[in-house]
Amino acid sequence: MFNLTKKHSIEYFESSQLSQCDFLTHAFCTRLGGVSEGEYDSLNISFKKGDLESRVLQNWHRLAMAFAIPMDQFLTLNQVHGDDIFIIKPFGEYYSSSEAMNYDAIVTSRTNLAVCIKTADCVPVFIVDRVKKIIAVVHAGWRGTALEITAKVVHLLIEKYGSSPRDILTAIGPSIGQCCFEVDAPTANAFFEQKNNEAFLFPGARPGKWMLDLAEANRRQILHCGIPEENIDVSDLCTSCRQDLFFSHRGSGGITGRQVNFMMIKGDTPCRVLTVNNEFPPIQ
Repeated sequence: MFNLTKKHSIEYFESSQLSQCDFLTHAFCTRLGGVSEGEYDSLNISFKKGDLESRVLQNWHRLAMAFAIPMDQFLTLNQVHGDDIFIIKPFGEYYSSSEAMNYDAIVTSRTNLAVCIKTADCVPVFIVDRVKKIIAVVHAGWRGTALEITAKVVHLLIEKYGSSPRDILTAIGPSIGQCCFEVDAPTANAFFEQKNNEAFLFPGARPGKWMLDLAEANRRQILHCGIPEENIDVSDLCTSCRQDLFFSHRGSGGITGRQVNFMMIKGDTPCRVLTVNNEFPPIQ
């Protein structure tokens, strides 16, 4: 189950599955609570989609203030719609340059690092080993889903870190639903070899078109890795249908912002961020 909650002005969803883990902070953010305007209204966190940089900075500032996480402890990827996985060690340097961040998933056991996925229809998938305290965030658009990136991350936890499938919890956040995601035949062809594709790929109303359920495709990948069904939490919210809550690339016609989804392992020393009268001071 996903529950809508709020910190200061930031409205976001939490997975009841992941909320059981007291060592975690996580949020599937909405588009609400920021300062951006127009097509980017209001909590746009992307600098690359046409919004004013000053507004995007203020949005990140609001997010950091709300969750008491310094801005430099949020880590984003370039998200290139592939299946490469960025592994961050518990200690030491990990970041070289923005050009080197061409990945679509992060796996780490490092504390006090909020690993992020930006979305505007693609599927954000959170994966947690609740015993070993290892987390992963996955950006699964249709290309990444066709490459089975989510399954590859789960296999990595099991094979490299020795995670037990029964200890792995997963949450599949808001994304475009089957109701709104019509794809052409070449896109559909990328899924025909996946197991149980009839559960997430359906003939469309128009000739040569198909309706694709990305969330279900990722859920099936997780199930096929041996994760118990009761360990998988899936949002039933469609980002295209609910543009009052979310940015949607498909629903907007391509001009829109990005919401952020993040997860962090809490460290021993909590961060302290100053607020004044429960309000956010503006960035000068």
